[in-house]
Formats: sequence, C-alpha cells, structure tokens
Amino acid sequence: MKSEMKRFGEKLRSVRQFHHVTLKQLAQDLGYATHSYISQIESGQKMPTALFVLKVSRYFNVSTDELQKDELELNPQQSKVQNLQ
Repeated sequence: MKSEMKRFGEKLRSVRQFHHVTLKQLAQDLGYATHSYISQIESGQKMPTALFVLKVSRYFNVSTDELQKDELELNPQQSKVQNLQ
C-alpha cells in the first residue's frame, strides 16, 4: 500500500509539473485552504481520497485509471489546464 501511495504521488507531481502548476495553485483551484495535503500525497505520506483523485483527473483532463496505472501519457492538447491559463 505504501508503494502505491508513493507511486500515485509521483504521478501527481509529474503531471502537475508538466502543466507548470504549482502546489499552491493546484490547492487553490481544487478548493483546499493550503497545499500541505497535496504535498503529503505527492511525498507518499498520505493516501488520496477518491474525491481528490476525481478532482485531479478532471483538472488535468486525464482518466482516474491513467493516474493509477504505471503509464501516464501527458498530452498538452487535451488538458483543461491549458484553457485555464
């Protein structure tokens, strides 16, 4: 379970950085008061809730399956984030 948490966090960090989104910006856009929860997920210290995974998948326009599989293809043309910036 620990390795799954860490792997999800690594993928989250990767997709976030790919889209040039800061922790603070992501937290604000997803409705969190601070970025500490997201930081703990990225570092593998916390397991994300199903709601969090859903919010992230919608934000970055990737499926929840893609976030949980080992292969994550990042396609900037399909990202909603591009439209928000």
